[in-house]
Amino acid sequence: QQQNLKIFNFTKNIMISAVALATGAAAFNGPAVVSGPIRTPAVHMMDLEGLKTQAKALNPVVGYWDPLNLGSGEFWGDSNEATIGFLREAEIKHGRVAMAGFVGYIVHANDIRFPWKIPGDVPTGISPQALWDAIPEAAKWQIILTVGFFEFWRENAYVLAEDGEKHYMRGGKPGYFPTFDQLPHPVPFNLFDPFGFSKNATPEKKAKGLLVEVNNGRLAMIGLMGFLSESKVPGSVPALSGLVKPYSGEVMAPFDANFHIFS
Repeated sequence: QQQNLKIFNFTKNIMISAVALATGAAAFNGPAVVSGPIRTPAVHMMDLEGLKTQAKALNPVVGYWDPLNLGSGEFWGDSNEATIGFLREAEIKHGRVAMAGFVGYIVHANDIRFPWKIPGDVPTGISPQALWDAIPEAAKWQIILTVGFFEFWRENAYVLAEDGEKHYMRGGKPGYFPTFDQLPHPVPFNLFDPFGFSKNATPEKKAKGLLVEVNNGRLAMIGLMGFLSESKVPGSVPALSGLVKPYSGEVMAPFDANFHIFS
């Protein structure tokens, strides 16, 4: 038990350090001194009219729909163009997470597991949410710290500048994820386009692909929330009635079962 306490305190300190690093990522948005040839970042600032045009391209039927008037805002006292960059990045990021989560939910709900043994006793026949509750605490830390690193890497102005890019609120491309070229240890693949399938794609093809990605992300967000709703309130999503395993825990408090930072 004393050994487990030492491991917990060690991982907790790592988490606190990672959070402090991530929350300080804004400090990396200033000018950085870089070595070697400097690539000039391309500017892709979009105004409200551009956002409306893109909305029409995404869904000609619905078009631009913004009941909360977020697209006209100036978040944190910044410009409207910067705010639109933030909103576009947020939607793309949430869509990507939802697409991964949608597929992951189906995989775990059907008890698909790695063929090799992993640490801990991972049960079958339960909902994906209950599976999260059941995995070892160390596994939860690994997942959260990895996602925290991705967030830090995405926001780092030095890393972006080395890739010839800028922050999405400063004219950079929303949805762009930097390469891992600046890591001290070689990494075989990048997170974005690891096999280089879109490396030589035309700008027109890339623009169309982004529209497809955003639409797929929107659908995945709806689908994932449908899974969660049906598992918590059986019958709330008639199309999924009887297909989704129920879950009695708290889906909006995923650390509630056995995961506590300050205990």
